[in-house]
Amino acid sequence: MPKSAPAVLPSPAETVACCSPLTAQPLDAATADRIAPLLKALADPVRLRLVSLVASHEDGEACVCDLNDAFELSQPTISHHLKVLHQVGLLERSKRGVWVYYRVSTTALADVASLLGGVAR
Repeated sequence: MPKSAPAVLPSPAETVACCSPLTAQPLDAATADRIAPLLKALADPVRLRLVSLVASHEDGEACVCDLNDAFELSQPTISHHLKVLHQVGLLERSKRGVWVYYRVSTTALADVASLLGGVAR
């Protein structure tokens, strides 16, 4: 009997993309568990600033070397925060030589905005 491939869960950003706004219907527990890492990543002040810095950087992309001076943190710490943002789907990355360049996933940000849309009444 052939083995089935393990189920691949969507990333937090992909989970948000398939959800209705919070006001349309209550989230089930599994969906909330998959979305929470995305919102937790954005809730960190350093990560929120990194998303903003990358998004507003020239050509909409930046490498760690472009971001270090904005923080009183070490380059490895900045890299860790960028990795977390990439893992949840908020940042895309591409390697060029020894540098990794980050770009905000506009789709993921639009999906977060859509999820939260309509909350204020």
